[in-house]
Amino acid sequence: MVVKVGINGYGTVGKRVADAVKQQDDMEIVGVAKRSPTYEAEMAVEKGFPFYVSSDKYLDGFDEKDIPVEGRLEDLLKESDIIIDGTPKKAGYKPMYEDAGVKAIWQGGEDHELTGLSFNSMANYEEAYGADYLRVVSCNTTGLLRTLYPLHRDVGIDDCKAVMIRRGADPWDTSRGPINSINPVLDIPSHHGPDVQSVVPEIDIQTTAVKVPTTIMHLHSNIVELEEEMDSEEVLKIWKNTPRIKFFNASQGVDSTAKVMEFAKDRDNPRGDLNEIAVWDDSVKVEGSTLYYYQAIHQESDIVPENIDAIRAMMEVEEDPMKSIQKTNKAMNIE
Repeated sequence: MVVKVGINGYGTVGKRVADAVKQQDDMEIVGVAKRSPTYEAEMAVEKGFPFYVSSDKYLDGFDEKDIPVEGRLEDLLKESDIIIDGTPKKAGYKPMYEDAGVKAIWQGGEDHELTGLSFNSMANYEEAYGADYLRVVSCNTTGLLRTLYPLHRDVGIDDCKAVMIRRGADPWDTSRGPINSINPVLDIPSHHGPDVQSVVPEIDIQTTAVKVPTTIMHLHSNIVELEEEMDSEEVLKIWKNTPRIKFFNASQGVDSTAKVMEFAKDRDNPRGDLNEIAVWDDSVKVEGSTLYYYQAIHQESDIVPENIDAIRAMMEVEEDPMKSIQKTNKAMNIE
């Protein structure tokens, strides 16, 4: 079975998921839809993706720039088994998908209540099997689950306190900040803890967040109370058997988020992305049952492989989560 995937919203997430789908042998892109006739629309056409306009009211802009349009979003839905929705939060396309009888995946900017199912490949793949709608949780929540879920599964977590040190904007976004300040997120605790619990309710976690003037990554400072005493090597062993975690060490010369992203570029990753979660193994310390560590999240790309696994689960292409994860990782050159 080859799954026919449509993309509605060809921006930061949509274009990356489209490229990732193209790398898989059990799915294909049948079209992408976008509102604005930007360079991204032009590049989608250059890549051979059939292009659809979101609605008639945006059509004139594409005609003016000679961007060929196959049809409207309604036409794309007829061609698709499943839609990746990469549109802005609360864009409101769900009724349209329901009317067309097409499955859909949203991203972490949406609320859990939109679908009633929030997804992480390792933690709840089985719940997504055959589902009609789900949301892939945010980049930060995906990162937290990549390291916390294996500990919850193998050891048990009594409590977690985590501080999200967030980038002020994506690299392309010139309309946001901060520029010369550190902005505390005063909605305390932050939404990241409840977002983790939307996938694994049993994890007791509280989070806070600050925004800082950088664009390339988020950083997490995590303190975890485990249910039993361990040493650092035992924790690292669990994570080394966990996919989509990449270890770094200051002795490699990688002692900052900037150098993590330089590594991704030097590895010739597409767009210089890092789909894995970066963990500094020299930051991993356990005192009794208290674990301390730092991890970094490339906000533009860590959720991309989760979208691919979600497609397989929802379309019932692969029942075993680890087989899907391995297949996705191999196609995308993820460790």
